[in-house]
Amino acid sequence: MSFHGPRPRKRLGQHWLRDQRVLRRIVAAAQVHPEDRLLEIGPGRGALTDHLLATPAAAVVAVELDHQLITGLQQRFGADGRFSLLHGDALDLLRQPLTCNPNKVVANIPYNITGPLLQQLVGSLVQPRQPRFQRLVLLLQKQVADRITAPPGSPACGALSIRMQLLAEARIVCTVPPACFSPPPDVTSAVVALTPYGPDQRRYVPEQAPLLERLLRVAYGGRRKMLRNTLGGICWSMPSLEQAAQQAAVDLSQRPQDLDPDQWVALSQALAIPLP
Repeated sequence: MSFHGPRPRKRLGQHWLRDQRVLRRIVAAAQVHPEDRLLEIGPGRGALTDHLLATPAAAVVAVELDHQLITGLQQRFGADGRFSLLHGDALDLLRQPLTCNPNKVVANIPYNITGPLLQQLVGSLVQPRQPRFQRLVLLLQKQVADRITAPPGSPACGALSIRMQLLAEARIVCTVPPACFSPPPDVTSAVVALTPYGPDQRRYVPEQAPLLERLLRVAYGGRRKMLRNTLGGICWSMPSLEQAAQQAAVDLSQRPQDLDPDQWVALSQALAIPLP
């Protein structure tokens, strides 16, 4: 069942996902159980919503910014008592507690708000999101998905890779070609599944998160340079950096993308220098 709503609006980054196989894979990746309360960001015309309501989920809450789509979505799904629709900007709504208390998120994210929305959904090293979502299944630009899941030493590995992998277990579910959308976007997309870590699962000490964040920002600001050259400027002395690197088993002749998340944590713990 579908409704013939307005055409996709380029200003809002709208591209309707229409490939049924991809829709089914997104739902499967969400691992929906009867007690789950799902938050769908950007339902569009409701193709994914239809699949989510076919699961045993206790509730499906959709957040849609485009006022032209609200009536059609309400007419299509309003009879299902598990469905509710919020009209507004997800970035604003996520800044406050949602009364529905969703525990999982499924979203086809407009590419122009990917960064801010990831921040709202997962949080940061300094301030992880609380309460956390148990699982997020996000349709992103493939370039961003590759950066989130990039292993050490790969060209895509960057500060975003380290941050996200310290905050959540991340994997790419599938690649989504432009032809799966209407209209087709200019880039390839990918579905990413994220399982945020709880406080007892985190691999870094929260009190050292500001230093860890600063190390990542400085090091990846000169990603082609050796760590010895980029990090020397924020340490009290080169001997202290050398000593910390030795303690953390980090080779300072390496470049930032060569270190894995645990090595960054070990280096920040070994340095433990006061911020100026």
